[in-house]
Amino acid sequence: MSKQGSVWRAMVAVAWSFLGIRKSSEFQKDIDRITPLHVLGVGLVAALLFVIGLIVLVNLVVAK
Repeated sequence: MSKQGSVWRAMVAVAWSFLGIRKSSEFQKDIDRITPLHVLGVGLVAALLFVIGLIVLVNLVVAK
């Protein structure tokens, strides 16, 4: 199968991995279609957004 990875498919795969649930068949499709570079980039951005979101949430709670 050709490696026609898309950033959208990588975002979906990373989102499911953050939740920890994924169908085996979908995981195999991801392996075939997503490059490691896509996953690395999307994963770093998602982790950064997660940390920023936690910081904002803590600042909102502490400010009250």
